Amino acid sequence: MKIAVIGIGAMGSIYAGLLADAENEVWVYDIWQDHLDHIRQADLRVEGASGDRVVKNLSIIEPIKAQRLQGCDLFVIATKTSGVGDAAQRIFPHVTECSVVLTIQNGLGAGDRLAEFMDTRNVLLGFADGFGASIKGPGHIHHNAINLIKIGEMSGGESERLNRIVAVWQKAGFNVRAFADINQLIWEKFLCNVTFSAPCAVFNCTLRELIETPAYWSLALGCTQEAYDIGKALGISFSFDDPIAYVTAFGRKIPDARPSMLLDHLSGRPSEIDAINGRVPVLGAKLGISTPYNETLSAIIRHRELNEKEWGGTR
Repeated sequence: MKIAVIGIGAMGSIYAGLLADAENEVWVYDIWQDHLDHIRQADLRVEGASGDRVVKNLSIIEPIKAQRLQGCDLFVIATKTSGVGDAAQRIFPHVTECSVVLTIQNGLGAGDRLAEFMDTRNVLLGFADGFGASIKGPGHIHHNAINLIKIGEMSGGESERLNRIVAVWQKAGFNVRAFADINQLIWEKFLCNVTFSAPCAVFNCTLRELIETPAYWSLALGCTQEAYDIGKALGISFSFDDPIAYVTAFGRKIPDARPSMLLDHLSGRPSEIDAINGRVPVLGAKLGISTPYNETLSAIIRHRELNEKEWGGTR
């Protein structure tokens, strides 16, 4: 299968590497020029959960040209949510009726961003559950953990192409499952993201420290409840009735984890605040639901990102 991976940061590099090792024709693109240059000169080095190896058969798309993407069966958008719109603009001239676009992000809004630039009948939504990776340097990725990638049709239901894409990823060594209601699962993960992302970043703490500090945990659960109320108002069929118990159980499974939003701040990188806690006030305003917890914590995060020297990060 001919596959283009747009956004080969930590996780995108893992996707591209394993898919290429499974004898797919994989083309990659990223805005990080040093990373692309290193891969071009010395290939991609991956170590960790999926094995230590050098991926030698990646082709770089630079710049994105029609002839290089002609006949592409699958486009994987693995940017942060803030980069989905830019990725969509770059690929939409090359997406045909036979192509599939799979976008894999944290938070909400990826599908809406794609819809601004392309027909979403071609789109599958996905997210990674317990799947982590980190960047050690240009062309060098550490794969921290691998659990499950969940994929579904943006409009819901089952399809032959969904099963076909799942089979390709499974052959590459991923634990992947197709789901008829991917939006429910995205929202259930979103509750966990909202609960732990901005609060842990604001208080610079692990999930355990957040849960075990009453003042911190009270604010975090305020974020949870606001997101849950909005999901219910939008008709999301959650698999549980008690969101507090759900996010608490999630947090206690990985107590020493630090959310990517905190790691972004410590590294001086912009976070995905607009797709996670910052998304809650946007939806709340449309529905007439008050969201003071998420508004406040999002404002703190944005202030720190505008004044990163106060935080101590470096770009």
